[in-house]
Amino acid sequence: MENKTIFSLLIFSMLFLACNPEKPESRPHQSIEAPVAQKVAKELTAHGDTRIDNYFWMRLSDTQKNAETPDAQTQDVLDYLKAENGYKDAAMRHTEGLQKKLYDEIVGRVKKDDSSVPYSDNGYSYYTRYEEGMDYALYCRKKLEDNAQEEIMLNGPEMAKGYSYYGIGSRSVSPDNTLLAYGIDTVSRRRYVIYFKNLETGEMLSDKLKNTSGGTVWANDNKTFFYASKDPVTLRQDKIYKHVLGTDPSQDELVFEEKDETFSCFVFKSRSDKYIMIGSDQTLSTEYRYVAANTPNGEWKIIQPRERDLEYSVDHYDDHFYIRTNLDATNFRLVKTPVTTTTKENWVDVIPHRQDILLQSFVVFKDHLVLQERVNGLRTIRVMKWNGDNDHYIEFNDPAYLSYPTTNLDFDTNILRYEYTSLTTPKSTVEYHMDTKEQTVLKQEEVLDPNFSKDNYVSERIYATARDGVKIPISIVYKKGVEKNADTPLLLYSYGSYGSSSEPSFSSNRLSLLDRGFIYAMAHIRGGQEMGRYWYEDGKLLKKKNTFTDFIDCGQHLVNEGFTSPRHMYAIGGSAGGLLMGAIMNMKPELWNGVVAAVPFVDVISTMMDETIPLTTFEFDEWGNPKNKEYYEYMKSYSPYDNVEAKAYPNTLITTGYWDSQVQYWEPAKWIAKLRELKTDDNLLIMDCDMETGHGGASGRFQRYKRTALYYAFMLDLEGMKE
Repeated sequence: MENKTIFSLLIFSMLFLACNPEKPESRPHQSIEAPVAQKVAKELTAHGDTRIDNYFWMRLSDTQKNAETPDAQTQDVLDYLKAENGYKDAAMRHTEGLQKKLYDEIVGRVKKDDSSVPYSDNGYSYYTRYEEGMDYALYCRKKLEDNAQEEIMLNGPEMAKGYSYYGIGSRSVSPDNTLLAYGIDTVSRRRYVIYFKNLETGEMLSDKLKNTSGGTVWANDNKTFFYASKDPVTLRQDKIYKHVLGTDPSQDELVFEEKDETFSCFVFKSRSDKYIMIGSDQTLSTEYRYVAANTPNGEWKIIQPRERDLEYSVDHYDDHFYIRTNLDATNFRLVKTPVTTTTKENWVDVIPHRQDILLQSFVVFKDHLVLQERVNGLRTIRVMKWNGDNDHYIEFNDPAYLSYPTTNLDFDTNILRYEYTSLTTPKSTVEYHMDTKEQTVLKQEEVLDPNFSKDNYVSERIYATARDGVKIPISIVYKKGVEKNADTPLLLYSYGSYGSSSEPSFSSNRLSLLDRGFIYAMAHIRGGQEMGRYWYEDGKLLKKKNTFTDFIDCGQHLVNEGFTSPRHMYAIGGSAGGLLMGAIMNMKPELWNGVVAAVPFVDVISTMMDETIPLTTFEFDEWGNPKNKEYYEYMKSYSPYDNVEAKAYPNTLITTGYWDSQVQYWEPAKWIAKLRELKTDDNLLIMDCDMETGHGGASGRFQRYKRTALYYAFMLDLEGMKE
């Protein structure tokens, strides 16, 4: 009895101290033995510089990963990943109840029998819907006639049975509405098998196209089909094939091969349905060729031959191609050219270049032109008639928001469909009359919480001054009544690469933090494209460190302005945003109480030196090629893995997927091993490796929220919040 009492008191003391973040010595993980990865020194030499990588052995080839019986190295890797998962489970076991509560909250806000807003195409209305308790969607259509019966084209719940991962890719119906082509990935490596289904009989065709991007494009004869295949090692989309239904796929005609390893290719159909287009692109250059969809065996013609630093995208209307291009236009302009004379000397301005407005995209209608423009860091929608009359912007009232045209397949209409959301407003699908400016909300995302109202939350947009004087926008949301002070927890997010902007949109998941008193902030740092093309140019290649220092300066600004303090500030980012997390942990570890690095790209030099790794070759213009000494030295100065050193780091949660094709699992695995070896603190350091999935996580509708619940529990636990 006495021993049991002492044991109970010890457990009570551990739980009590675990809720007090002021006493790091009391954290539950400190009583658990962390995994220690074996060290096998590997010398990596370039430009006369030698790096020692003690964890290089963690890298496996696809052949090793797919072998039925693991070899010794594979078994060592699997054992280590299993040990890390076991340690994470043990270290977070006291939060299991909180994780379940968070998961139930998040899932509970989602409408279980939801359906998308239908869109019309070629005599049918198309939509997806979910049934109660189902993780996968039903893909459906109805004829555009009274009392039409629903046709279930694909039954996701039935198809996914028995699979730990089941990704349904793009879907394309033949012009005569009788056949469906669709892609399926059961590994999570984004290598799709394309299948064909007769929608009239429900029968599956024998045609099966393997190792594809999942993209599906029909010619207008209803039997000829174009698709992109992938290099089996690098996963680069490098070939476009033509398949004729009923023929042996091994005999498919190669219509285009992209031999430049810095480019990737793809195929699509113009909105007019008159042309099939093959695009080939990399960071700084694009090239398009086309053939008439009515004559798929015809000659492919190039619109404008590729040139270094010349980017363009194409659509077709009437007798012209409409082209968005950066030719003599840093922020892009819109031009048109006759279909018969397409090279750049024939391009005529439709929307000229502007220094302060980024032309992001365009949609062509019979009587109207719709532009997606980025003004003052926010996406706007501009509507105009072809003669220039009634030129106007759709008005939005939130200080920070996201708006964009969505599915608009009908040319001959004065109705524009667009999406709108903000940090406080759930995603809304809106129809807008382009002449009268009347609007109809077709659907707004339902939040199944009786206490939810957008009026309960406050959104702000402020600016931080970066160390070089540049103003960095920050979008902020919090619940009304939350006090801003040194004890207020705050989560700061960003991405900051590839010109991909961090958009201030609504998330019902985020309510689980906001309702517990968190402030959520989004830093619109350089490397994205929020403030125009120069914003991206100032955050890549030899200016990449601006991305990291911008984020740090935004965090420091939030502290200086009294929103929070380093004891209560958290940072989160994924993929290239995970690189951001690794960099800021090395550069300013004391500014964050906790960091979540999701599928983080952290071993920059080793990955970019190896052209067999997926995505490497066509990213040289984003990060630089380390085979060039200047880029090697610059990368080495910020690469998170290479800059881990003996010092204190914040509490850290890392996630990865064993089958990740974009950031290979061994990058975060090596990183956590090195962090654990060198860090001098007693803070929590854990990794969640999903052994069944890749970069995007679980394929099911709700399974992915288990990882979100883990993220939130990690931060709430550090705040001493048990509920």
